[in-house]
Amino acid sequence: MNKIIGVTELQRNFRTVFDQVVNEHTPYILTRGSRPEAAIIPYDQYLKYVQAHDKEVHARFDALLERMAKVNAKFSDKEVERDVEEVSRAVKARRRLRDKRQNYRVAKPNAPRSPKAKK
Repeated sequence: MNKIIGVTELQRNFRTVFDQVVNEHTPYILTRGSRPEAAIIPYDQYLKYVQAHDKEVHARFDALLERMAKVNAKFSDKEVERDVEEVSRAVKARRRLRDKRQNYRVAKPNAPRSPKAKK
């Protein structure tokens, strides 16, 4: 069963809480101002969560690939290649423009300073 503990109380009783999580597999929900903010769970539960999450992500990705294959089945490889090249050019153009803007902002060190900035 989950236990709820405020962060201030956790600071005072960390060793006890930690021992309960590790030895008794008791998860804790950490609150700040009565709002749940985080959880402390046993490491084996964490690993199970990560594995389940990874499986879910892979399943969603596989479903997306399958869907894309169905949608794109009507297009030839040449058409797809042409679209990819077009998008690649557009992305590169955006990056050049962004980099140019950033370099312009950085390259203005001799700009007049405001009266407040003078020492």
